Amino acid sequence: MLIAVLAMMFGAPLSAQDTSLAAGVRVTQIVTDPAEVVMEAGSTIPLSIRALDAAGNVVNASLRVRGRGLDYSDGNLTAAEGGDYVLVASVVLPGEATAAPASATIAVHVNWPAIARISVETANDHRLYAGTEVRYGAQAFFANGISRKGVSFSWSTSDADVATVDAWGSVTAHSPGSVSITASYEGVEGAVRLAVPALDATALELWGGTDQVRQGDVVTFQAVATGGAAPVTDVPVMWSVFFEPDDTINAPGAAGIVNEGKFVGEVPGQYTVLATAGDLVARRKVDVRARGAVQDIELNGRGGVSDQRSSDLWMFEGVDGRDYGLTGTWGAEGWAFFWDVTNPTAIAKIDSIQVDARTVNDVKVAPNGRYAALSREGASTRKDGPVLVDLSDPMHPVIASYIEDSHITGGVHNMFAMDNYLFALSNGDKYVIFDVTDLKNPKFVSEYNHPNSRVHDVWVHDGVAYSSEWGTGVVVVDVGNGKWGGSIENPVFVTAVPYPVGQTHAAFPYYSESADKFYLFLGDEIMGRGDQAWRGTGLNTVPAGRDGTPVAFSGYVHIIDFTDPEHPLDIARYEVPEFGTHNMWVEDDVLYQAYYDGGVRMVDVSGELMGNLATQGREIAVFKPFTSDGFTPNVSVVWGAQPYKGNIFFSDLTSGLWSVKLKPTQRPIS
Repeated sequence: MLIAVLAMMFGAPLSAQDTSLAAGVRVTQIVTDPAEVVMEAGSTIPLSIRALDAAGNVVNASLRVRGRGLDYSDGNLTAAEGGDYVLVASVVLPGEATAAPASATIAVHVNWPAIARISVETANDHRLYAGTEVRYGAQAFFANGISRKGVSFSWSTSDADVATVDAWGSVTAHSPGSVSITASYEGVEGAVRLAVPALDATALELWGGTDQVRQGDVVTFQAVATGGAAPVTDVPVMWSVFFEPDDTINAPGAAGIVNEGKFVGEVPGQYTVLATAGDLVARRKVDVRARGAVQDIELNGRGGVSDQRSSDLWMFEGVDGRDYGLTGTWGAEGWAFFWDVTNPTAIAKIDSIQVDARTVNDVKVAPNGRYAALSREGASTRKDGPVLVDLSDPMHPVIASYIEDSHITGGVHNMFAMDNYLFALSNGDKYVIFDVTDLKNPKFVSEYNHPNSRVHDVWVHDGVAYSSEWGTGVVVVDVGNGKWGGSIENPVFVTAVPYPVGQTHAAFPYYSESADKFYLFLGDEIMGRGDQAWRGTGLNTVPAGRDGTPVAFSGYVHIIDFTDPEHPLDIARYEVPEFGTHNMWVEDDVLYQAYYDGGVRMVDVSGELMGNLATQGREIAVFKPFTSDGFTPNVSVVWGAQPYKGNIFFSDLTSGLWSVKLKPTQRPIS
């Protein structure tokens, strides 16, 4: 979903009294040029959106522009995929306004370019032998090399006696020989030529694996055809699983998953893994026992904020050796609060800083505790650069400087702090890197702006920046690792990880020592619950004493195996129905997930991951903070979580800063 807030810069400069919000009250009409849009997928065209008063004069007002599948920025409209879309522009009014805002709806029709070529290939390394089956896939490409999604291909074979192909690209070989398999679309064809040998084998065996595991543990089998002159290790196999539950009355449905020889059992019971290759069949039984991951959790304390909404948090050790926390505020008056959390059972607010902003959405502290950074959105001056705070005396933080560099052209939604560098988002369009060695004199270093993409967050790990860019997915850039030739002064694009949902909100890179894999944990943020039956639940954004329809959330955590950056694999997810994800943290094989109205959730992510972790007994604990002393009483909307020195700190939109602690697992005495 595109959401852009634009300050219309037509006419004379605004006076202090005539701000863009106040000017919005005068707007009676919004017009666009052109009135209707026809464009080509992948292209960008100019689109003028103007706010007018009753006399037809241009009004210098703030506009909100929204359109799913579209990107509108700096007067230009971009569409990635073909189809019919709607762009909605509405004026942003001050909070005290009672009239409905003026709005306009723009129809946008996006044509697909012509297909230039089609490629056909299989997703694995298996060879097609007589009597076996292999699934082939096809991709259609435009002349610029970009692939078109959602194409339904027509499949055909050159010799049905050798092999046939079904409507989905599955090729079944009937006899040895040579055959061409063709995929076609809109008059363009792509083909693959296959040499089909006989299968010299009399039996199929499953090598590897183990007989007993815990829920969620991944077991890897290799199917090998034997009995011929030599074992055949590349034989294509059809995998399936049969489940015998411990409890036949309360037996779940899809309790086991097997894919390319990798099996995971979701609930306790006995599973039979079946492999078939033509007429050959092999089976292995795996006994799955309870994971035993659940631990009790207890409340340490709370740093209450009840007069305004809270945003993100950051915990840190000060240069004086004490422990501190920093929280921001959302849609309020630009406050950031500093807390002493040395004793997490007695969290104490020690100071506060107010900046010119509606929202301090993000707060970060350098790893060495030298400085903090406060993001800003909605400044009255429209200069929304981040604020640097000197923490040389953590008990008395002071503003060192405001970054009002020309490279920051709009609200700063998120940041990432290093000891001497700060990454700051600019108007959801790019991230800008500053040298903050001298806190009083920060200097522009470089920036990265991915083409035709909107950015929401950025996280840096081992000299690589992972930016979450909504429909583009995660954009990976070398900002000092050097493997791809990048540096902090010269960011170099590495790759973009596609995202199946298209709402890439946050990314957390994590090397799993227990799996010897590098994972990306990617979180959705979807406002609303679409066609879900539970879309009307939740009270998360209704302030006390006000009526209105609450905003509900959906989305989940996607887990990508990024061990080979050239071939990222979408392998697992953590999805809890009826809630939506927000910020996350992964440390020591535990995912600390802020799940909005689903509370803060701790999940065991040790070992190789596969399937939905929420159904595998991997959830360690869930805590939902409720208090009558909240901005919205007795409502839980967890924003972000961070493990810190054996405790778990998290911020809640309606009630401030909290601290909880996992209790040691109590083992029965034998």
